[in-house]
Amino acid sequence: MKTFKNKVALITGAASGMGRYLAINLAKEGADVVICDVDESGLKETEKLIKAYNVGSSSLLLDVRDKKEVEELPKKIIENHGKIDLVFNNAGVVIPTGFLNMNEEDWNWCNDINYNSIINFSRSFLPHLMKEEGTALINTSSIFGIITTPNNTVYHASKFAVRGFTESLAKEMEGSNTQIHCVYPGHIGTNIAVNAKFGDQIVKGESKEGILDLNGEPVKDIKGNQVSEKEAGIRFRDAGMDPDKAAKIILKGIKKNKKRIFVGIDAKLMEISQRIFPNNYWRMMPITLLFGLLLSPHRLKKAFQLTRKKKD
Repeated sequence: MKTFKNKVALITGAASGMGRYLAINLAKEGADVVICDVDESGLKETEKLIKAYNVGSSSLLLDVRDKKEVEELPKKIIENHGKIDLVFNNAGVVIPTGFLNMNEEDWNWCNDINYNSIINFSRSFLPHLMKEEGTALINTSSIFGIITTPNNTVYHASKFAVRGFTESLAKEMEGSNTQIHCVYPGHIGTNIAVNAKFGDQIVKGESKEGILDLNGEPVKDIKGNQVSEKEAGIRFRDAGMDPDKAAKIILKGIKKNKKRIFVGIDAKLMEISQRIFPNNYWRMMPITLLFGLLLSPHRLKKAFQLTRKKKD
């Protein structure tokens, strides 16, 4: 795919982060965009930003878990925009909780958004994508779809599933009109941690002042102030790669028809570590992350600024 001009693109999770900037950058290149999310206020903000460009756009308040709505979506988009060329399954959530401490409802919530929605979107949209020339299905996994960490069982399970499904589908679709891509972001500055559901494996609870550790003691920052779940998520977001840059990397990968699109030097290094040290890559992770910072001056500068901000 050489250009996105005159294409029609659907992006889920478009109220913020990579989804928002995928929509903006596609609009900049002349594509019509259809943005979806459950966050109505964030969706409206993305819609305002898109209106700066002379392209068609639609905004839909959508829970990607709603199978019926997903099945009806292709018809709506084709009625409004004439066709559908690109489907970005970008929406995602995380629950940093150990398996034994997670209830079935939370397990299903995470899997339904991260994985089952991708199956439903793929099943609903692929027949339409295959009717057009130069189309693509882009599914977002994660570097955590390749490596594992403790207390992230449901996130890993869902992202490994996305990886397996998408990479197998890519082989099935070879020679067709539709490109299939699997995206592996590293640490990106999105709201995924801000909106995370924290469980008992990570924190015992939350007082009026902030979160408590497994012993019921306050979790504090470097200045001795108690940290809230929201603040922890904000710090994670602020230390990540600019989502605008991440979106540009993804779009460049689609133009080059890369089946695997790694976003961030940290993602690339961790994937290499997993291949070279399949049984011990976890021990190498601190070194890998340090190299990632050293090879990304802007990330190192941001980390230094955050550290100084905490000390001030």
